[in-house]
Amino acid sequence: MTSDPLPTSSAQRLTGVIPPIITPLNHDRSFDVEGLRSVVTRLVDAGVDGLFALGSTGEVAFHTSAVREQVIREIVDTVDGRVPVLVGAVAPQTAAVLENIEQAARLGADGVVATAPYYAITALPEIERHFRILGDRSPLPVYAYDIPVCVHTKLDPAMLVRLGADGVIAGVKDSSGDDISFRRLVRMNREAGSPLSLLTGHEFVVDGAYLSGADGSVPGLANVDPAGYVALDRAARAEEWETARSVQDRLAALMEIALVARGQNGWGAGVGAFKTALQLLGVIGSNQVPEPFEALDAADTAAVRRILEAHGPR
Repeated sequence: MTSDPLPTSSAQRLTGVIPPIITPLNHDRSFDVEGLRSVVTRLVDAGVDGLFALGSTGEVAFHTSAVREQVIREIVDTVDGRVPVLVGAVAPQTAAVLENIEQAARLGADGVVATAPYYAITALPEIERHFRILGDRSPLPVYAYDIPVCVHTKLDPAMLVRLGADGVIAGVKDSSGDDISFRRLVRMNREAGSPLSLLTGHEFVVDGAYLSGADGSVPGLANVDPAGYVALDRAARAEEWETARSVQDRLAALMEIALVARGQNGWGAGVGAFKTALQLLGVIGSNQVPEPFEALDAADTAAVRRILEAHGPR
């Protein structure tokens, strides 16, 4: 069972902590069903406000359609309507994104998250048309995913607010790392009547995003410490900014696990660290990652362990 599709009105927009869930793998790189159920149950029990399946942290770029289907089905079934489930609908061009949206809707998702097209070079008119097609044809609310490091396009704040005002998209998941652009987006959104739910994916500065006016956060590190990000969210909503800063300082120190690996770089180091921490916490059985990446080795695991012991979940 799942909840009804998310409303798109600003009065009921998505808020709070919506972690992008890792996809656990067994040592042979097969999908670890029990591991995923364990991760999802732990997140929901910690009080998160939603879940984001098949984001960058969830290995959306690596899965076949069959594995995507397994992941979505297991998450929706495990959640059983307790919180909304967003699903990444990420593909190089519009038609493939629409196929992913159909799959997510059929399996009971509450919303979808889509990037700009990539591979073929596009300009602002094509990007806007892409989102307008998605908004027109999707049976679920569409959230724009701003992640230029992966798709090589920075979404324009004015375009996003225009799409929100027209009812095309319900919100933005901002993983750009561009705090200036995010602040502009918040201001423009507010001036337009707040049609968009604005969610930051920048783990190090969630408190600053909330102070700017973010509605919620989508932090990959919440896989490791969901209660910490929930505490940060609740402190920010109560405008207890000293508490929020204190929690954020600890989480920023914990986020160093994504930076200590020497045997892996980039995506493999970050997601590999999240999985390694969860393995050390006993939540999953393996820290395996998809090819061509390799799991963190013993030296990198030891470095993650030291940071986890010093700054990990309380």
